[in-house]
Amino acid sequence: MLPTQGVIRFSEYSALYDIIVKKNNKWRRLNDMTDYSFVYDELKDKYCQDNGRMAEDPVRMFKYLMIKSILGVSDADLVEHCMTDMALKFFLGLVPEDNVIDSSTLTKFRRHRLKEVSLLDKLICKSVEIARSKGIDISRKIIVDSTHTLSRSNPAVPAGALQKQARILRKAVYEADSSQKGKLPEKYEGKDLEKTMDYMCGLLSYLKEQKISFYPVISEKMNLLSEMMDDITDHYTVSTDPDARIGHKTVDSEFFGYKGHLAVTPERIVVAATMTSGEKGDGPELPELIRKAKENIPDLEEVIGDGAYSSQGNLEVAEKEDVEIIAKLHPIVAGEVRKEDKFSFNKDAGMMVCPAGHMAVKKTHSKVTAKNKNERFHYYFDILKCRKCKHANLCGYKKGQNSKTYTVTMRSELQEKQLARQNADEFKEKYGLRYIIEAKNSELKHSYHLDKAISYGLDAYTLQGAVALFTSNLVRINRILDEKAK
Repeated sequence: MLPTQGVIRFSEYSALYDIIVKKNNKWRRLNDMTDYSFVYDELKDKYCQDNGRMAEDPVRMFKYLMIKSILGVSDADLVEHCMTDMALKFFLGLVPEDNVIDSSTLTKFRRHRLKEVSLLDKLICKSVEIARSKGIDISRKIIVDSTHTLSRSNPAVPAGALQKQARILRKAVYEADSSQKGKLPEKYEGKDLEKTMDYMCGLLSYLKEQKISFYPVISEKMNLLSEMMDDITDHYTVSTDPDARIGHKTVDSEFFGYKGHLAVTPERIVVAATMTSGEKGDGPELPELIRKAKENIPDLEEVIGDGAYSSQGNLEVAEKEDVEIIAKLHPIVAGEVRKEDKFSFNKDAGMMVCPAGHMAVKKTHSKVTAKNKNERFHYYFDILKCRKCKHANLCGYKKGQNSKTYTVTMRSELQEKQLARQNADEFKEKYGLRYIIEAKNSELKHSYHLDKAISYGLDAYTLQGAVALFTSNLVRINRILDEKAK
């Protein structure tokens, strides 16, 4: 049952807060900054209104998440901090003698109460609203970039993961029908992924031919193995984190996890964000960032970013939205003019990525000096992956090809105009503001612990990001107010 909102509790010890928690204490200031009842309004449908045991106050539970975002500790350690720190108790709305929650309660809150609740955009919008209510002017320009977040777990070696699942399947088959011993395809337990996949295909094919495959205990494990094979075919990795994917920081440096795509104003306030798996490119997220940013800044004028955001498609979106893109044209991105495919450019690695998320393994450069001709870049993909890929229809691969390449050319009229603009001194001055979001990304990782996911799955990462961005915005608002007061 949902507790009554806004119940004021009194204690003979409450006066201690006036002594211990000073007016300039950051937790008191965060508490006094806004009415957190908006959380109650967002979550009230997740609770029974008149039946069952009294639940923990959702506003207080949300504040626990804010504290966790700043402290960067485990749920168990968070509870310990809140038990002994009077400032935290004040922020939580507890009286000094109150007990705190059990750590399992916070876990259940995240998994059940916040499941299927979209807080990301709502929290960002609320923080911008708070900024304006405090007299802070929000600029009509945004700086965009992404930051990567490591998964809570490492990817498993694909061959080993498949073989482990195959052993589980074989054991279930033997338990259901002992006569199958000696009849199943010979095991392969080497490290070669292609041979492992062939073994898995043979095992599944054999079982599908047998009546034993109709047993639920067998069919369930067959389906799990089949899904794992599909995942490896698409991404060449598996993990206990189902949504995490391999992304690239540079051509030689990769990570396993997620990406937060952010739009920040010169005041260092986040006004829009999207959360994706790690393999997603930066450029394709720009239209959504612009759409979300305009909800908070209707008269948005400029978008500042690096070369990943200057694609033909993004320039078209910017022209339609009457927004100027302050992003240097990369010769490779500038040639991204074909609309029939879904290849994207990974700026960190300097390589194209196919629709299935596989990165090119090599590139060559062809300079053409003839009139009305432009330089071209040719990207070569791993043909072994292409042959097994179930998304071949999206990239134009045809069975029997000995190689797969992708060529881009710089020849767009919009991109030519962009190239002319970027040589202006005003453009260069605005482009220099990119350091702001680089500093913001660093702050989110080190001060709000967005460097590593605290749970599994994209939904959990999105929630973690939402709380971190909201909290960081509130802290930033306080700093701006302090600077104004000097």
